[in-house]
Order: sequence, then C-alpha cells, then structure tokens
Amino acid sequence: MLLEKQYKPILGNESMVEDVVTDPDTEEALAEFDFLVAEGGEGAGEARTTGDGTEWLGPKRSALQAMLENLGRDEGIPPPPRGKPIQQEVDIPESAAQGAFPAGRRPMVGIGEDEAIETALGLGDLAKLTVSNEADALSSYDVNAAATKDTFRKTWNPKYTLRNHFDAVRTLAFHPVEPVLITGSEDHSLKLWNLDKTVPAKKTASLDVEPIYTFRGHSAAVLCLSISADGSKCFSGSMDSTICFWGMPDINMDPYDSYDCSILKEPLIGHTNAVWDIAFDATKNHLVSASADGTVRLWNPQQKSPLLNKYIGEKSYGVPTTVDFVRCDPCQIIVGYKSSDAVIYDLETAKPVITLDSKLLSDTDGTTQINCAISHPTLPITITAHEDRHIRFFDNNTGKMEHSMVAHLDAVTSLAIDPNGLYLLSGSHDCSIRLWNLESKTCVQEITSHRKKFDEAIYSVAFHPSKPYIASGGADALAKVFV
Repeated sequence: MLLEKQYKPILGNESMVEDVVTDPDTEEALAEFDFLVAEGGEGAGEARTTGDGTEWLGPKRSALQAMLENLGRDEGIPPPPRGKPIQQEVDIPESAAQGAFPAGRRPMVGIGEDEAIETALGLGDLAKLTVSNEADALSSYDVNAAATKDTFRKTWNPKYTLRNHFDAVRTLAFHPVEPVLITGSEDHSLKLWNLDKTVPAKKTASLDVEPIYTFRGHSAAVLCLSISADGSKCFSGSMDSTICFWGMPDINMDPYDSYDCSILKEPLIGHTNAVWDIAFDATKNHLVSASADGTVRLWNPQQKSPLLNKYIGEKSYGVPTTVDFVRCDPCQIIVGYKSSDAVIYDLETAKPVITLDSKLLSDTDGTTQINCAISHPTLPITITAHEDRHIRFFDNNTGKMEHSMVAHLDAVTSLAIDPNGLYLLSGSHDCSIRLWNLESKTCVQEITSHRKKFDEAIYSVAFHPSKPYIASGGADALAKVFV
C-alpha cells in the first residue's frame, strides 16, 4: 500500500519528532526516512512507483506499524488496528490542551476530530450546548402580534405595487368594504385593482397586482375621484372639465372580459375648466366639486338635472383648489383656495358661514396656497395642507388656527384621516408619506415611497375605510399599498 501525501506531517518532520519521542530505538528507525524531507520541493515525502509498480521506493508497511507500536508503548497510546490505514497524528503537546494546536498538526490518535478538539479545549459539558441565531427568531416574529384589536397599528410596510398606468397617478380611493383600490392617472384612465388577486414581483419582496378593469371616458388627465359609501358608484373629475359617473364593476370579473360600456353613466357637465377636487356625502348622496373655473358646484347625480347649486367665492380668493363636506355637519362644505383662504359655506343658502384664519399676511407670492383641506370625521376641525410645507388645524366654530407645523421638506399635497379619527396621513413632493398622531401632533412613521418626476412626487394618499390598508399615488406612475 502506498504512503500517501496526507501523512507527510506524521513522518520525516524532525522538529515534531523532537517534541514527541526521545527513545533511541525510535530515533534510529525514523532516521531511515530522512530522504522524505531531504528531497524537498513539490512532491517531497511521497512514495512513488513507476511503470507496472514493481519498483517500490517507500518503506515497508510492517516497519511503519512496528515503529508506531513502539511509540504507543512508550507514550501509553494504544496502537492503531492492523489492516487499516493510518489516519491520524500521534500526540498533542500540552500547549494544545491550553487552547491552541501547533501549526500543521491534527488531533490525537484514536479520537475523532470533534471529540479531540473538545478535549483539547477543555469544553466539557459546554460542548453540548447549541447557540441559536437571533436573526432567525426575529424573522419569524410578527411585530403586530402583541397589538390588541383596539390598538391602531402604527407601523406600515409596503406590500403591493400597482404598475399598470402610463403616467402619473394623480388620485386614488379605496372601496368602502372590499380590498379594492381605484386609481386615476394623467394617462386619461382609471383602473380597478383587486388586492386579493396578486402575483409575485420580479425583483422585490412586494406583490404585484394587475388591474381587473380600466375605466375609459375622459379625454384628459384624471385629477380626482370619490367612491360612494355603499361602493356601488364612483365619480372622477378631469382636466377635460367633466365629472364622469361610473357604476362599480364586479370586483371578481375576468380582466380579459370585453369592455362593458354600460358602466359609464351620464357625465356631470357644467364646469368650464379643470375639476381639481370632488367629495361625496353619503347622508344625502350629494357630490361637491371644485374647479379651475372659479366655482364650486353641488350635484345630485341621480337626478335628470343633477346640478343643485353653485358657490362663487370672492375674487381675492382666486381659484378653489380643494373641497370637502364638513363631516360633523353635512349641510356645510369647506373650500380651500389658491390664496390660502379657507371658507365654510352653507349648502342651502350658498353663503359663507365662517372664514378660517388661514390667510397669512406675510404671503405675497401665493406660496402658502392650500393644496388639500379635509374635515375630521367626528370633530369640528378642518385640517389643511399647504404649499409652504405646513399642515394647519382650524376650529370650525371660531375659525381660529389651533395648531401649525412644518410637516415635510417640500409642499404637502394630500391628506387622509383614518376611520377612527386618531391618525393623519400626509403626502408630499419630498417623496415621503408621514403618519401623525392627531392628539399629540407628532410623526409616528415616515415612509419614502415614490420617486420624483419634474420635481413632483406624491399626489394622493388614502386610508381604507374598514381594512388595514393605506395607499399612495405618485408622479412615477406607481400606486403603492401598505399593510
């Protein structure tokens, strides 16, 4: 049997022999193998054969075993069993028992590597312990598991990315009951997304959703939309000055079904310029709209003559940019203007009830215009988002400003309040959406969700009325849903 190269550290290493053996007979036997080291260079210490293997340059196997038996008797180590190749080194010096093996040496004879290492290190019972990876536990830990049903979740994580629009997503709204989102875009269309019908994204951990229906009826960018409280109707305003009235398609329909033109109802025509914002009131099924033509109009979409009233502010107010019903008093609406004025109107008399103290005397260039105004669902409070990066809070009864804060690094474009009235969501052209505690007026979470396009980023944010979803739409043609 050939002496293989892997046994080179065992034989012919003079320094090792000096450490391990001192018997004269053993030294004489080992001296016969000095040629293994003397050759030097690559392949030194190997036994070689040539041709048919008749020439044997290495020592006899019996001589090796006899030598190791002598070593075993001198050191008290049992010899390796006969008939099996020598697998391991002879001994480990005392230095190894203190925690370090000399370079090039292997564990002691007759003991497995793991057992020898444990013995040399003196681990004892500690060797039987296992160490778990803390990251494994964290990866399976549900951050919301400890939250009760009465606790609103404060941490939102991206889950769905909606990628089907060809231009900026200007507006979006959730279905009141179902996991369904409708988005409106500058590509002139609206799309219906069922969040239960998902496909894995290609390069991210989020999920992609394909739209199941596309609303086609506008000839220009869609700027705003609103869904009725029962989810059966949808309304959208556009740059083409029209308000389209849509029936709600079946949320489980096949996306490849033929187009159903009956979903588009009779449009609401009356404005002569872009419709910037609309809002729907469930108590009377009324719709209110604000337009670049300088007017705010009240509609009843179910009537043959849907226009009910028109509200025109003072010329100094400029163009109305946003509108909402006062939720604690549905007979009133709040209108925000480019001049940063905010006025509450009575729907029946069309007269101003109160002008909020939102006009800043220092504003001379319109940089504090109101981009969004919403009414708190239960309290007489109006919240406004401004071009000057501020969010401001007003008392509807007195008109006084209760609080003002710099909320973003760029213009604040959109606002939404959760159904319980406890948290505020804001979107901005600084590419972030922020969640605010309405009681303490503090930011509890910030999410960077969109990329800029022409210095604009996020146009719209929304809470789902009954499910734990929030969404944002941006200039990068994406809508994102967080859970």
